[in-house]
Amino acid sequence: MGALSGVRVLDLSRVLAGPWCAQTLADLGAEVIKVERPRHGDDTRAWGPPWMAGEDGAPTREASYFQAANRGKQSVAIDIATPAGQELVRTLALRCDVLIENYKAGSLARYGLDYATLSARHPGLVYCSITGFGQTGPRAAEPGYDFIIQGLGGLMSITGERDDLPGGGPQKVGVAVSDLMTGLYATIAIQAALLNRHRTGHGQHIDMALFDVQLAMLCNQSQNYLARGVPPGRYGNAHANIVPYQVFDAADGAFVIACGNDGQFVALCDAIGLPDLPHDSRFTRNPDRVANRDTLVPILAAHFLTGRVADWIARIHPRGVPVGPINDIAQALAEPQATARDMLVSIPHPLNPAFKAVGSPIKMSDTPVAYASPPPMLGEHTAGVLARLADVDDARLAALAATGTIDLGETRDDRTG
Repeated sequence: MGALSGVRVLDLSRVLAGPWCAQTLADLGAEVIKVERPRHGDDTRAWGPPWMAGEDGAPTREASYFQAANRGKQSVAIDIATPAGQELVRTLALRCDVLIENYKAGSLARYGLDYATLSARHPGLVYCSITGFGQTGPRAAEPGYDFIIQGLGGLMSITGERDDLPGGGPQKVGVAVSDLMTGLYATIAIQAALLNRHRTGHGQHIDMALFDVQLAMLCNQSQNYLARGVPPGRYGNAHANIVPYQVFDAADGAFVIACGNDGQFVALCDAIGLPDLPHDSRFTRNPDRVANRDTLVPILAAHFLTGRVADWIARIHPRGVPVGPINDIAQALAEPQATARDMLVSIPHPLNPAFKAVGSPIKMSDTPVAYASPPPMLGEHTAGVLARLADVDDARLAALAATGTIDLGETRDDRTG
């Protein structure tokens, strides 16, 4: 039994923010039914290469991007542009606790799949809309893409190297953080709404916007601006408020030091053979070090070039100062800590019994996360879900498939090669 066992979710979303939310709910035990377009499915099904490897090691036609955000779900392929498809989705929605969608603001109203229409028949429905800019405001009608949001929402202005240094300029983050964080905030909101429904019997409409989330996740950087009235700039791999807290180059590579307080700075300097630095009034306290970073950092940088990464880490780590290497993803997944925390999991897939994925970071003592099923193939569960939840018999399934309203899915052989 998962923490959300008994909760049924209808996932009308695609790409990342909504699917990430729905996958998290599935990990926690919810039944998640993903509605996709017949023949095409979620956009990310085509976002390859890379493709998932099949049992023989050859690439399939299942994109790795899709695999990352859709485990634990049942795929039902329905064309919601048709009246028959709309009625099927309405029927499913009325038998679900939660609906997640990321269509443009207001666009589902023409299909009778908006919150007002569905909640009139199902007052307990928790309906979560995820868009780029929300349901209100001057940009509400605009599409939202993570890259655009990172730029518009201020994140790229503080990400990347300083303009006066080589390689300076704004950078996006290496993963779609606005999408991912919106998915997580949506997960929190949905669970809060379910808890409120337990008390009141009523669901509600959740309005999530990537732009709002991007502003919220600026955290200390936006508060720095509100405190000083000066927009923060880019510090590259350094920190706006703490020094030294950045990447340093050694003779054979780079590593990270995150020196969070004055005591750690004393320990760091002692460990690396520069014990007199903390006694210099320019560097004694963190505010002093921030004010004089352009003096202190070159001293440390020149010193670290005299040794190797492993040697510096071996000297610094025992002193309780946060320090570590810069792993690539292969090295990160191979870390013993990742193994100990079960962060790489096996979820047998019809095309590859040895399929692996990165697991959930949520660890719960009584209702642990479970991986009920691998990411589904397109339409894999259409027949079963419609028979169980919409009372569609075999004859009607065949008729709906013949008109293209539904897709009954592909066989194992269809998705290889």
